[in-house]
Amino acid sequence: MQPLVLASTSPYRKELLQRLGLQFQTAAPNVDETRLSDETPEQLVRRLAEEKARAVVKQFPDALIIGSDQVAVIGEEILTKPGTHENAVIQLQHCSGQSVTFLTGLCLFNARTGKAQIEAVPFRVHFRPLNSAQIENYLRREQPYNCAGSFKSEGLGIALFDRLEGDDPATLIGLPLIRLTRMLEQEGIRVI
Repeated sequence: MQPLVLASTSPYRKELLQRLGLQFQTAAPNVDETRLSDETPEQLVRRLAEEKARAVVKQFPDALIIGSDQVAVIGEEILTKPGTHENAVIQLQHCSGQSVTFLTGLCLFNARTGKAQIEAVPFRVHFRPLNSAQIENYLRREQPYNCAGSFKSEGLGIALFDRLEGDDPATLIGLPLIRLTRMLEQEGIRVI
């Protein structure tokens, strides 16, 4: 089997990929994630997913390389990783009672052939109306400061939502496994 590489240092993506039971390595892609002028959120995640995959080709010239990038979007406004408690409070106040779309760019790049499969997979989260005490309690308990949108849906963050809309719940965490399984099959790798 052609070697499989996840071009990511995200523990969440690594854990998701492990669910498929495939042998893989991880590598840190060195990519500038700055949004280009006039770039839509979908264009951004597609470009960054491909750039991350291509960034590790020299290390793995014979591999199938998975790149992924995710943004949270309200309208055309991108919510980044908050980094601090104060920024997370502001983000969750903004998300309260709103629908937030998470766009996850996914690229499977065959370093041997140069072929890239690239998709942007949406997943929508409908937030409950949240008061200040709920936001503070959540942030103190979960501290999701390295997560786009300031929550972890795989943890207590699920309590922030009214409902979820999407084809693949793994998309919300950062790696659309259903789409990835189809991409791998096109490269001759069967998960089951």
